[in-house]
Amino acid sequence: MEKERVKCLIIGSGPAGYTAAIYTSRANLNPVLYEGMQPGGQLTTTSEIENFPGYPEGVGGFDIMDDMKNQALRFNADIRDGFVESVDFSVRPFNVVVEGVKEIEADTVIIATGASAKYLGLEDEKKYAGMGVSACATCDGFFYRKKTVAVVGGGDTACEEAVYLSGLAKEVYMIVRKDYLRASQVMQDRVMNKENIHVLFNTNTVGLFGENGVEGAHLVKFKGTPQEEKLDIAIDGFFLAIGHTPNTGFLNGQIQLDENGYIVTEGASTKTNIPGVFAAGDVADPHYRQAISAAGMGCRAAIDAERYLTDNNLK
Repeated sequence: MEKERVKCLIIGSGPAGYTAAIYTSRANLNPVLYEGMQPGGQLTTTSEIENFPGYPEGVGGFDIMDDMKNQALRFNADIRDGFVESVDFSVRPFNVVVEGVKEIEADTVIIATGASAKYLGLEDEKKYAGMGVSACATCDGFFYRKKTVAVVGGGDTACEEAVYLSGLAKEVYMIVRKDYLRASQVMQDRVMNKENIHVLFNTNTVGLFGENGVEGAHLVKFKGTPQEEKLDIAIDGFFLAIGHTPNTGFLNGQIQLDENGYIVTEGASTKTNIPGVFAAGDVADPHYRQAISAAGMGCRAAIDAERYLTDNNLK
């Protein structure tokens, strides 16, 4: 297997990964970045971004990630296709295998692999991706001002998204498959106190419809029971709020994770429980999940990595 030694390896290519590449490149760390299965990360599935500073007219998801990538390339970051298959953090330098054909020895590693939104598994979710289907109300809610939307889920995240959307949209449906909300009582109260939020209990989404985007949802109440009832609702947007899965499978349990699988970092830093390994972006952030906060973490991870190399005479 081909071998290579690097000072800083960045795994992942969303806002966190590309920002880390910009900062480590400017610090003369000669970083190598592997883009992974989805170059540009989740943001590339968003058609229009209006809340990232510096783009007063808004910007497309692919465009903003191209800008970040090109900025990193300008400072000679080594950005490569491919995905990391496995890591070994028990040795120094760290050992990382890329697609079973290349072995990287790295003095520092920045993990920026992001998280993947959970979907219902409907074909219509793919069909209407970027055309009414979203997994981020904070990102896309602005486009549904004075319109009607639906939020799928019954936990805290779903309630938070529904309350947020209720301040923008004319009407918000919450589609909950159980006969109760799993959210904390305070979040349940907030939902129930909003006049324009309508909770549909015992309800499953079985499809979406529309000509040039989402215009409605096919629902089934009391699915699989004698009371089963089919109905359609007219909506302009369909928001998934059933959770995210952090992309940490390749770590094989070598990094401390929280109960939901997110990488645990030390205080306000990006340090993990393995000295020399840092985490940035959605893979270590179950709370904000925004491009701007991921980019900020990428900056911090780069600075943490540079200081680690300096303190350990590896620079």
